[in-house]
Amino acid sequence: MPSSDRTPTDIGAAPQRRGAQLSTARALARLMPFARPALPRLALGAVSALVASLLALSIPLVLEALVRGPISSGDRAQLSWGVLAVLGLGLLEAAMVWARRWLVMHPSANIEYAMRTSFYSRLQRLPVAFHDRWQSGQLLSRMMQDLGTIRRWFAFGLVLLVVNVLTIAVGSALLYRWHWLLGTVFLVTSLPLWYAGYRFERTYGALTRLSQDQAGDLATSVEESVHGIRVLKAFGRGGHALRAFVRQAETLRATEIGKARAVGWIWFWLVLLPDIAFALCLGAGILLAQLGQLAVSELIAFFAMATVLRWPMESIGFLFSFLLDARTATDRLYEVFDEENTIVDPAEPVRLDRPRGALAFEGVHFRYQDAAAAERDVLDGIDLELRPGETMALVGLTGSGKTTLTTLPARLYDATAGRVTLDGVDVRDLTLHELRTHVGMAFEDATLFSQSVRENVLLGREDLAAGGPDADAVLREALAVAQAGFVDELPDGVDTIIGEEGLSLSGGQRQRLALARAVAARPIVLVLDDPLSALDVDTEALVEDALREVLADTTALVVAHRPSTVALADRVALLQDGRIAAVGTHSELLRSSAHYRHVISSLEVDRARPRETEATR
Repeated sequence: MPSSDRTPTDIGAAPQRRGAQLSTARALARLMPFARPALPRLALGAVSALVASLLALSIPLVLEALVRGPISSGDRAQLSWGVLAVLGLGLLEAAMVWARRWLVMHPSANIEYAMRTSFYSRLQRLPVAFHDRWQSGQLLSRMMQDLGTIRRWFAFGLVLLVVNVLTIAVGSALLYRWHWLLGTVFLVTSLPLWYAGYRFERTYGALTRLSQDQAGDLATSVEESVHGIRVLKAFGRGGHALRAFVRQAETLRATEIGKARAVGWIWFWLVLLPDIAFALCLGAGILLAQLGQLAVSELIAFFAMATVLRWPMESIGFLFSFLLDARTATDRLYEVFDEENTIVDPAEPVRLDRPRGALAFEGVHFRYQDAAAAERDVLDGIDLELRPGETMALVGLTGSGKTTLTTLPARLYDATAGRVTLDGVDVRDLTLHELRTHVGMAFEDATLFSQSVRENVLLGREDLAAGGPDADAVLREALAVAQAGFVDELPDGVDTIIGEEGLSLSGGQRQRLALARAVAARPIVLVLDDPLSALDVDTEALVEDALREVLADTTALVVAHRPSTVALADRVALLQDGRIAAVGTHSELLRSSAHYRHVISSLEVDRARPRETEATR
């Protein structure tokens, strides 16, 4: 894997199919690359918490001395000192608890920040094929819910689990200080908790994973409903969407209730067994006191110590469930981190010093990952050459593979066989940054971001991010080519913030801004997937005239769904069943290809359909 594609998550990463087979300790150990910088402060926080627990355990020892001495003798002066000692220990314990929280909160937030940025970076670098398979709600729930769970576990669960286990060990050893029988009864009575914990882990772990996956599905439903609210309202299907959402929510609720039952069951044993231990120890203690083998002061101190241990013992169930939540969240995150990124920079990249824009497809095959073995390749041996500065129109019937072909030059997907070259260099031998600087794209489905018009149009110009006269000149030129003068009528002009996905604009306006974005990038190769489909006749003609000037020195591959787009081209490539059936000028193909005439006639029919006009926006 090239160094440019490595992150801290690659250290010790394991394939997804092995993640569920790892022990909880080994699964959580995968977080170490993120946690390592925070370990010193987390360790200090654990030490502070342990000191607080030891201070709490020392109070019963002071009580024993008070009962045996000042209380038995009636010495008020010594009693006062004893009371002050207990108060001082309590204040120190409170200070250590505060120190623990102060020490762990900042580093745990840093861990979450590092994981969140790395996760987002991973999402950006994973290929489009990955995003085709994954629901956005599942990714969102991992980004927000699971990372929050891991942060809280580092800040609270991990520290207290370690400290409380040590506290129980130290306190249990101290119980033997007064009488071996009392300590043994207390510990033996607590042994069933380990079996209950084992059963709890098996049940709760499965329910936790199911719950988090269902929460991701629910987030997907909400996102789809919000994005498709216009469709739902237009067809009066809000009630249908609500019923589907309710079914998913009820399923999640049932799972959460199952989790609550599992937690309730472990809490039942965590509360019951210590009470049984208290009762047995009380009976044994009274008997030992009657036999003269145990002093009253020792009996009081024993129960004071057992009371101090009760909270650490009762908290084990909650902290154990927290541990399993964190483990499940980690597994879900690494399902994304462990995804293989097949579209990466080459180990020894080639650099184009003077790019000319010669684009060629040589024996290119392509099939999607989920395609059945019996299905033919979507692209089944494409051979096509675009000369520098040439505009090539790509035409074909629906399903012939036009859009798929346009995704290969910029490596949104990689060819499964054959190669795509730029100036004779395989595009896989160029770095992704250089390749996507040379190759620009505009899609039929124009996607805009919740940013200003300026930021959307200059998205592909990292060198102009700081603004300035050059940025304004490039912005205005691109808007002029795309006939996007409507931006000056927006409330804040080019600084107007576009709503989510640009839905506050019409389809034609979104397409023009997307086209302006591609033009502003000034690539040497421009790939246009029918970017004018939503424009009215007059605006389309103006955009095409402006594009002719832009395309004069730019190599362009244009998917054409209308004859007017074909008119932009120097040559036309006819795509049929995943193969290039013919290449030539428009007039040549009309004379020589019956299939081309059929395709063009279908485009003419499409041309006759009404398009958006400025008046109907």
